Amino acid sequence: MAKSSQMEDLAMRDVLRTDYQKSVAAYWNSEKDPVNLRLGEVDGLFHHHYGLGDYDPSVLAGPAATRDQSIIEELHRLETAQADVLLDHLGEIGPEDRLLDAGSGRGGTSIMANARFGCHVDGVTISEQQVAFANDQAAKRGVADKVRFHFRNMLDTRLDTGSRRAIWTNETTMYVDLRELYAEFARLLEYGGRYVCITGCSNDVTGLRSKAVSRIDEHYTCNIHPRSEYFKALAANNLVPIKVVDLTADTIPYWELRAKSSVATGIEEPFLTAYKEGSFHYLMIVADRI
Repeated sequence: MAKSSQMEDLAMRDVLRTDYQKSVAAYWNSEKDPVNLRLGEVDGLFHHHYGLGDYDPSVLAGPAATRDQSIIEELHRLETAQADVLLDHLGEIGPEDRLLDAGSGRGGTSIMANARFGCHVDGVTISEQQVAFANDQAAKRGVADKVRFHFRNMLDTRLDTGSRRAIWTNETTMYVDLRELYAEFARLLEYGGRYVCITGCSNDVTGLRSKAVSRIDEHYTCNIHPRSEYFKALAANNLVPIKVVDLTADTIPYWELRAKSSVATGIEEPFLTAYKEGSFHYLMIVADRI
């Protein structure tokens, strides 16, 4: 084996430490879902999360020739609105501050953060394809000096202790152990630093997860956590919630519109069922490092 290939293999083993992590990385390395790509092509912001807010019903009544593109653009608007809500809660961020996007996908929210605050952003993901794609997007926008994406594990980022003013996870925590994750975030955040999480979580009150939640897990190769686990893991790592918002009602319109679109994947029905029956919640948690 060539020396460069040996080094690449060692680097991959250092990042992907379990068979499960390898399977998740394989999923996202091969993912080319139109629901992510077509929406991102609207304005070059490629998201890997869902949307918030009511949709404009006129997009469903427009001319047949342009209706589908109108729906695509409306779905993208709702997804961008979700990222804006997350960024609204990061606190006071200046141009010299350093942020972490943990599970950065194709980089949309990181690029939005830099555009809003002028700050430095590092994104980490275990998908090498996502890293290459996101770095290319940063270069195209001329922000590669401040927005960088890395093939790293969010449980072990190898970033400097106390180097982050803020960290966020946007629908990525269901792939990792929460206590391990928040221990790493507590190490990275400066005192008083901010963590924002938007996630789907199962309802503890209903007991065992519903069939709909299990279908979501299977579809995305993930492991959705109960709501209570977030607060236990935060408390164990000196991360104190200052705001908790149930976004469930705000995300349902997005899923209803997506179910009517050409980019529907079939997972829309389980999401709508789980949200409406109450077995699944869409939550935002804002916490400070003490």
